Amino acid sequence: MVSLDGDTTGLGGGDDTRASRYAIDPADDRHHHVTTPQMVLVAIVTVVGVWSGDLAVAAVISIAGAALVGRRWLAIVLVLAAVAGVLRSDQAWASLAPDQLGSYQGWARVIDDPQPYPSSTRIIIEIDGERFEIWARGRAQRSRIASWRGGEWVAVSGEREALDAQRARRVAWQHVVGEFAIEWASDVHPGGPVARASNRVRAAIERAAMELPGYDGALFRGLVVGDDRDQPSEMIDRFRASGLSHLTAVSGQNVSFLLAASGPVLRRLRPWGRWAASVALIAWFVALTRFEPSIVRAGVMAGLSATAFVLGRDRAPVRILAVAVAALVLVDPLLVWSIGFWLSVGATLGVSGAGPWIAERLSVFDRTRLFALPIGVTLGAQLGVVLPSVLVFGRLPLVSIPANLLAVPVAGAVMLYGMPAGLLSGWIPAIAPVVMFPARLGTRWVDTIATIAAAIEPDPPAQFVGWGFVTAAVAGLMIVGRRRRGPEPTSR
Repeated sequence: MVSLDGDTTGLGGGDDTRASRYAIDPADDRHHHVTTPQMVLVAIVTVVGVWSGDLAVAAVISIAGAALVGRRWLAIVLVLAAVAGVLRSDQAWASLAPDQLGSYQGWARVIDDPQPYPSSTRIIIEIDGERFEIWARGRAQRSRIASWRGGEWVAVSGEREALDAQRARRVAWQHVVGEFAIEWASDVHPGGPVARASNRVRAAIERAAMELPGYDGALFRGLVVGDDRDQPSEMIDRFRASGLSHLTAVSGQNVSFLLAASGPVLRRLRPWGRWAASVALIAWFVALTRFEPSIVRAGVMAGLSATAFVLGRDRAPVRILAVAVAALVLVDPLLVWSIGFWLSVGATLGVSGAGPWIAERLSVFDRTRLFALPIGVTLGAQLGVVLPSVLVFGRLPLVSIPANLLAVPVAGAVMLYGMPAGLLSGWIPAIAPVVMFPARLGTRWVDTIATIAAAIEPDPPAQFVGWGFVTAAVAGLMIVGRRRRGPEPTSR
């Protein structure tokens, strides 16, 4: 989860007053040709067009949206967004039909690191611009591909086969067009400069993680660089049951912490130099984490925020999120089928939209003032992921609120500390036990919270009753808080 409410781009601060001279009040949409609510509507229409792939459905949504805002020019924009979404959706699904099937012998590019399962290992390769998944089931095959890393080139021989319709739809968001039945594999080439650099960093983090006992190392790698290969199923289950599944792999929050940690250095540069360095750093981290949908979303948002800052424009998080979503689903329409993408979008919308609003109303009470912001952000994030969580996983853990309040700050510290500590420990093994000790304490704390929360999570219908009490209590506090604050100020 990531919120761009604060200065997460590393571009602010210091004596530079460029932003203050040209900054636009986020609450004053009169400065925009397209207001924030209108931009959100454009994003919604674009997503509906991509998701439905139906001009009639997209047209109905566009007309309804245009009637809602009553702007003739916006009606044209909405129609164009809907049509563009439908056309891009058709193109994306058409691209999943493999151009060639049958025997292949030659070089293939590894797209992602291998994902181990109880009786097999899965990896995605690219052949002549088309992606195929490999399921290695024998001990020899599994051992062979376990050493492959994203960005490498491997010499392979095997058969390219089509996927059944159900499987094709499940892996569509990864652009997989078929399965590759591997017969043998031989040479491995390390790939280009970006791939080599990324793999060296990940290898150093992996060596450092070996200092942590049990599966804490696997959790550490997931928190820092999104490497969740060795996380056991029981760990994944307890993090899901406790509402902490976003911590088992890299998330948009990592981008925020990376830029925050780099802020002191970035602020020493001139505005356009800061922008270039920030964008380069974001692009490098996105590549390092294997272009996970949540990281791509956060990276695009951070890039847009950096660009808005250097141009002296508004950086309201909800507005930037809407622009990012509309752009991303047009560039890669298959993202609409990624649950990780929508959990990331929903959490960001809840954190940056509902979170501050809830926190402001809770802050009027003396007993809740200190915890108003973390409670508001946590409730906002949970509100944002309600729909995808219930539809896909069939649950929304009641313990997720206290679990996130207790685990997320420590997990954030591990993310912030873990990258430099992991690199230093990986490159200088002699100091690893000392340097990695804080990370050891942090990961153990996070896993302990997940274990306790999963154990006390009630089953339905008690879970639903609990959420009812939470909703009623929060609503009651906000109503009383609003009365204490008095009427909302009005503008002329």
